Amino acid sequence: MEPVKIGLLGLGTVGGGTVTVLTRNAAEIARRAGRGIRIAHAAARAYDPERISGLQDIERIGDDAFAVVDDPEVDIVIELIGGYSPARELVLKAIENGKHVVTANKALIAMHGNEIFAAAQQRGVMVAFEAAVAGGIPIIKALREGLAGNHIEWMAGIINGTGNFILTEMRDKGRDFAEVLAEAQALGYAEADPTFDVEGIDAAHKLTILGSLAFGIPLQFDRTFTEGISKIEAQDVAYAAELGYRIKHLGLARRTGDGIELRVHPTLIPHRRLIANVDGVMNAVLVKGDAVGPTLYYGAGAGALPTASAVVADVVDVARALTTDPHNRVPHLAFQPAELADTPVLPMDEVETAYYLRLTALDRPGVMADIAGILAAEGISIEAIKQKEPAPGETHVPLILLTHRVQEVRMNRALERIGAREAVAGDIVRIRMETLDG
Repeated sequence: MEPVKIGLLGLGTVGGGTVTVLTRNAAEIARRAGRGIRIAHAAARAYDPERISGLQDIERIGDDAFAVVDDPEVDIVIELIGGYSPARELVLKAIENGKHVVTANKALIAMHGNEIFAAAQQRGVMVAFEAAVAGGIPIIKALREGLAGNHIEWMAGIINGTGNFILTEMRDKGRDFAEVLAEAQALGYAEADPTFDVEGIDAAHKLTILGSLAFGIPLQFDRTFTEGISKIEAQDVAYAAELGYRIKHLGLARRTGDGIELRVHPTLIPHRRLIANVDGVMNAVLVKGDAVGPTLYYGAGAGALPTASAVVADVVDVARALTTDPHNRVPHLAFQPAELADTPVLPMDEVETAYYLRLTALDRPGVMADIAGILAAEGISIEAIKQKEPAPGETHVPLILLTHRVQEVRMNRALERIGAREAVAGDIVRIRMETLDG
């Protein structure tokens, strides 16, 4: 049987890794796919030939990406350029040309996936995107296939390795955010502009995709609540540890009676939970299904070869399905296109969670009672209080409170009133808490 011919867009970190895996493991991949897989045409503006193993096996390399998607010999286009444009135009053109697509581009899928999947459905081609979420961890295949018999109740994921590395270093070594971020940039874990990583945008792209797969709703990145870790201080990481918690930058998706929660933010998690012990640049996703219970997926969330592993797995899937009836393939978003639900995504004000609060208050009788009274007026119950001793000569002390679950809008009102008190100095730090009970 003729080999499947690949058109590869991008020869950067992941593109180079994909070339390496496809050429190094060619015989094993052919055994799994039932036919050979060969890169017939690649496009890149610049690349380092010394860094990429197997480059000599590519039939043709140029700098025109549109020439690749228009190449009549190409069966599958692998898009590894990243970003929104020209990736969107290239993917849509490939689909128009009747080519299957494999991509690692989470931003593209989160923002334009609805349009892309509709075009692919109409043209009868596949769009595979396992590498778009959590690198080499097969979480998308798990949700679409392995857990297909479950009603997914919730999921929680550490899905950005840069943020996880920073919080791990802050916890283990008591370092400040800015210092660790600079090290992450020096090590290549963070970009020169780290906004997407540390402000949660990258994780929100991924959570948008996971939420659609879990709950059968359209992709809705604009409804995903997003908060980063740049305001987390070393003292909060230390206080959390004293109270038996760890702070993780978590993506959370939960089905409730009122709608779907999609939120990314720093979160206190009990230290005994497995996901609380995922450290460094590693990723993990915890999924709770009604039949299977909690399942945890752990591994490398980035890197050349781990991400290439997921890209090549998608290529093998597409190669196996090239002769399959297009109407009987695994749906792009796990549910049949006509069965996507219009279940609303809840605004953050309507989400219910517990909270860690840190404030600086005047050390005098009645202040704590006043704060507790404000919380009580909003129906907020306090689980624990920790008051630090004042430093010599200081009139104000740090006050740490853990609350029970309450709707966010109530906490917002309470914090506005507490912050207006003369006895309270500076900003109030608020970090959400989840127990993630199985």
